[in-house]
Amino acid sequence: MPAKFLDGMPLGGEDQVIISETSPDEVVVSGISGRLPESDNIAEFREHLMKGEDMVTEDERRWTPGLHGLPKRSGKLKDISKFDASFFGVHPKQANSMDPQLRMLLEVTHEAIVDAGINPKMLRGSKTGVFIGCSASESHDAWTANIENIVGYEMTGCTRSMFANRLSYFFDFKGPSFAIDTACSSSLLALDQALRAIRSGQCDAAIVGGSSLCLNPGTTLQFQKLGMLSPDGACKSFDASGNGYCRSEAVVAIYIQKAKCARRIYATLVHSKNNCDGNKQQGITFPSGEVQKKLLKEVYTECGVDPAQVAYVEAHGTGTKAGDPQELNSIVEVFCCKGRQGPLLVGSTKSNMGHPEPASGLAALAKVLISMEEGYIPANLHFQEPNASIDGLTDGRLRVVSECTKWSGGYVGINSFGFLEALMYM
Repeated sequence: MPAKFLDGMPLGGEDQVIISETSPDEVVVSGISGRLPESDNIAEFREHLMKGEDMVTEDERRWTPGLHGLPKRSGKLKDISKFDASFFGVHPKQANSMDPQLRMLLEVTHEAIVDAGINPKMLRGSKTGVFIGCSASESHDAWTANIENIVGYEMTGCTRSMFANRLSYFFDFKGPSFAIDTACSSSLLALDQALRAIRSGQCDAAIVGGSSLCLNPGTTLQFQKLGMLSPDGACKSFDASGNGYCRSEAVVAIYIQKAKCARRIYATLVHSKNNCDGNKQQGITFPSGEVQKKLLKEVYTECGVDPAQVAYVEAHGTGTKAGDPQELNSIVEVFCCKGRQGPLLVGSTKSNMGHPEPASGLAALAKVLISMEEGYIPANLHFQEPNASIDGLTDGRLRVVSECTKWSGGYVGINSFGFLEALMYM
């Protein structure tokens, strides 16, 4: 979805902002909160990004580095053990059997609403929707492994439908409420569905969330057996040495509403669309650049924006041998068209923090919002030599943001692709 990012408030600021070029009925992002690798909040995430710090670490917070021959490095949240159960009306037994993803979704939802300048109590009974992008619960199996220890709360604490429905229950939201699983494109597709629901009148505002925690080494081992992971634990997006992705974690929530109701505006959401590769000879996980290109062309035809006006694309950019060339070669064909002055800037937050899979779309959005607020796009890490299979990098039509780069305004696009090729662009 191309999002038009306008001059607004610093993330976490308190003053009201009025942006005259946003029409009253446009849908905007007005609140955000999150937990990201080495970052308890968006402000800490901003600091790591702007300093060019690698948020992927090697330590024993999840399991012993190198267990089962797994990559030693991964992106991890600081602390997932704390939760104010009484504040969120959760029974202690339920809290102890609740996926930490859901506990943190409750927290960041409350914070995102407050960040939008709204008292959450004022939304009780409102037609607010909840759209959550999530995939696996890597804690459920641990809590049900011993039949003697099952207390019954594991189902209501770990079922993915609860990741949305529990939020609607606690905050008393009456709008649509559901979880979406399209693997790595889940949270951005959740935003697409929320945008459509507001525009169609199904809800007046929406919470959009994405969550991912890496708690079970067996899940990581499965990705490794499929040949998807980087042995050295780094997403070397668009680089010649790219050899897979690094698993990571994130829990992010945003609050979106119509501009006429917003007390602050971080970004105006212009258009979104999704599609799927369908059947192909190479197999279900192999990406199709042609289908990606078709999606991009349809987006800009439908919203009436000239692709040459897009200043920056936050790419999926997992750093895989097949994925990066397919993605960037389709990008260059659509965006590097007549009327573009200078190269298109591209980057991927996965190079900075790893790949939080279903939460990756909202993690990318958080990075983009920070870039617009700072007036600078953070540097892509691990980029030294362009992937020779990406023509746009070798001939100069594309430029990876390899150093902190001044933001000059314009439209931004975000790619997010599921590993089973459910594609999303915003």
